[in-house]
Amino acid sequence: MVSSSAAGSRQQVFVLVGGTGDLAMRMLWPSLAMLDQDGFLSDNLRIISVAREDCGTEVCVDRIGNAVTKRVGESLEPGTLARFRKRIVHVALDAAKDDWGAKLKAELGDVDGLDVVFFLSVSPSLFKPICEHIERAGLNKAPNRVIIEKPIGRDLASSKVINDSVAHAFDESRTFRIDHYLGKETVQNLIALRFGNVVFEPLWNSQTIDHVQITIAETVGVGERLGYYDEYGAIRDMLQNHLLQLVCLLAMEPPSALSSDALRDEKVKVLRSLKPITVDNVKDHTARGQYGPGFADGHPVAGYEVEKGSPSNTETFVAIKAEIANWRWAGTPFYLRTGKCLPSRSTEIVIQFKPLPHSIFGSEAKANRLHIRLQPDEDISLTVMNKAPGLTAEGTHLQSLDLSLSLIKAFEGNGEKAPRRRIAYERLILDALQGNNAQFVRRDEVEAAWMWVDGIIDSWTKTSMKPQQYPAGTFGPVSGYRLIERDEGRTWND
Repeated sequence: MVSSSAAGSRQQVFVLVGGTGDLAMRMLWPSLAMLDQDGFLSDNLRIISVAREDCGTEVCVDRIGNAVTKRVGESLEPGTLARFRKRIVHVALDAAKDDWGAKLKAELGDVDGLDVVFFLSVSPSLFKPICEHIERAGLNKAPNRVIIEKPIGRDLASSKVINDSVAHAFDESRTFRIDHYLGKETVQNLIALRFGNVVFEPLWNSQTIDHVQITIAETVGVGERLGYYDEYGAIRDMLQNHLLQLVCLLAMEPPSALSSDALRDEKVKVLRSLKPITVDNVKDHTARGQYGPGFADGHPVAGYEVEKGSPSNTETFVAIKAEIANWRWAGTPFYLRTGKCLPSRSTEIVIQFKPLPHSIFGSEAKANRLHIRLQPDEDISLTVMNKAPGLTAEGTHLQSLDLSLSLIKAFEGNGEKAPRRRIAYERLILDALQGNNAQFVRRDEVEAAWMWVDGIIDSWTKTSMKPQQYPAGTFGPVSGYRLIERDEGRTWND
């Protein structure tokens, strides 16, 4: 963790490389504007937008203002946008040119008195040249730090190349690998839910939990990302980072503290405990799919191969039965799935508890279930059994009852104004400005995840396991259902 006291005595500068890009306009600029509105940015913090596009500061700031209004306009207070715009300057720099670092240094001024946070919202292929520019210009000295966006490679080997190139300029404590899922309110609440409540932690193991489901479903197809997606596929694009990060938070042992290393040490242990999926079990433990013609997200879909214009072995859907080989989770599978052109957009976690060892109420007693929804709305609910109201000749009857654990729903239920649903990047950008890397991904986490995923991809190749086509607008191929249903009594929470 970067020393906050060392950074606090310096003027802060946030350098957004890729400042005119899609991610910056949709997520990063609105996040920075809302941090400004809520008083989380120091009065003298400067923001420098860097991109190849030579549009000038005035035009760039106008575009940023429009992007912020489009994303969070209903939450903007008077004066916020005018104040935020004054922080920003735009510098046109091309990473292919040798003067990149020198020009940025000239814009920064006296670098010895600065605390600079670089956010590289660019293709990973540019991480190495940009870090080299930063280093040659002497802009990599502590406490300066760098935030890098996923993907960190497409396999273990390429991940190491990227990490090595960044590490040459910034040591591990000043390298912030961002996964925006870790900034979501409900994801962060997993730590509080598990380790702040005695009612849950004693039950959080294979003795009481039957299985866990994690689903990230998208209604859209690949769209303009086809070139990237055809190289990566669902397993590299979504499972290797987002899904496995959720597995870590759900399965980790209690950390000794909320410090960055204590949290991340426990996450790495989970990744290293994942049972390898090999040629012997890959067809039973995984499912691959690719969307074909159908109707999704309110529109007709031609199918992935038609959109690409040629045959493709890329999966747009993947489901995996993951097993964790340790004392806490032995015998409790984690079912993971993600896909495009599915019927609904949702990200959810289902903790399915085991049924009662003996029910005096017959078949009416259903197993408890903890349902954690991350999107489109964030919510946590617990299904418990409750006596059905009323009087019957047959005696006591049960019914299930959903207890909402959502703080936002509690506000709404009391007629109060609920807190604004923050953009996930807000929390992470603030942490990076403060030098707190607990919610960022450490290098050994990235590499442990890739090692496990590489084993699956290698097994697909060796067994010639091709994606099974599914109609757009459905929940994936038949093999995705078989994956969970072959374990008796288990089904997806569709």
